[in-house]
Amino acid sequence: MTAPTTSTIRRLQTLDPEALDQLVEVLIAIVHDGASVGFLPPLGYDEAAAYWRGVLAPGVQLFVAELDGKVAGTVQLRPSPKPNASHRAEIAKLLVHPWARRRGLGRALMQGAERAARDLGRTLLVLDTRADDVSNDLYRSMGWLEYGRVPRYARSGTGDFHECIFYYKELT
Repeated sequence: MTAPTTSTIRRLQTLDPEALDQLVEVLIAIVHDGASVGFLPPLGYDEAAAYWRGVLAPGVQLFVAELDGKVAGTVQLRPSPKPNASHRAEIAKLLVHPWARRRGLGRALMQGAERAARDLGRTLLVLDTRADDVSNDLYRSMGWLEYGRVPRYARSGTGDFHECIFYYKELT
């Protein structure tokens, strides 16, 4: 793993035009690279921008990883709004731009989201990912435990269906 020269993890509370453009670039790049994150290629700017404009719903925390001043990755912490689930949150859309991978940004983003969850008093986190994605190695190395698989859960740009793995992590 190559260490980033200058990286920062920070929470975005608003989307200024520059941050929006950079998040759109990350999303388009990873979708075109084959990631299974809810979109199919070709993903255009308008669709990606509309997605990002809707992310900052009440309670959602959006984190970005910046590498040398440019957004290179992102993750979301989505606390459950339900009264009987006030101890739980979902990790969503861990994305690292292809040019920035293997530099520890995904791990740093996950650690930041986990810290934020602890600060909110959340003790149980959940997430899901495609079974054949390399992200599984990261989640397992960080103590996430598999609790189920669903076949044919997501479709890729080629039209193929893929199994999805669901994970949880109890925070201490």
